Amino acid sequence: MLTGKQVRYLRSLGHHLQPVVMVGKEEVNDQVIASVDQALLTHELIKVRLQEGCTTPRAKVAETLAQGTGAEVAQVLGRTILLYRTSDKNLIELPKAR
Repeated sequence: MLTGKQVRYLRSLGHHLQPVVMVGKEEVNDQVIASVDQALLTHELIKVRLQEGCTTPRAKVAETLAQGTGAEVAQVLGRTILLYRTSDKNLIELPKAR
C-alpha cells in the first residue's frame, strides 16, 4: 500500500508521461491486462488512457487493471489512470514510509 507522500511523488513523476496503453470499446480484457503487465515490467510507472468507446466506469477499470497486474493505482484523473508496480530493476525509488 502506498503512503500519501509516495502517491504524490508518483503523481509528480507521471505528470509528463505519455499513455502507453489505451482502453477502448473492447474494454478491459486479457490482452489489455497483458499489455499493462508488460509495460509495468519495463517502466514501473505508466499511464493508461480510456478512450471514448470505453463505457466501464474509470474507477472500475483502474481497479481491474491493478488487480490483474498486481499494481497500485497512483491516480485516476479524467480519462487517465496512473499505475505503479515495482520491478527487479528498481527504476523508481519511492520516499520512505514513516
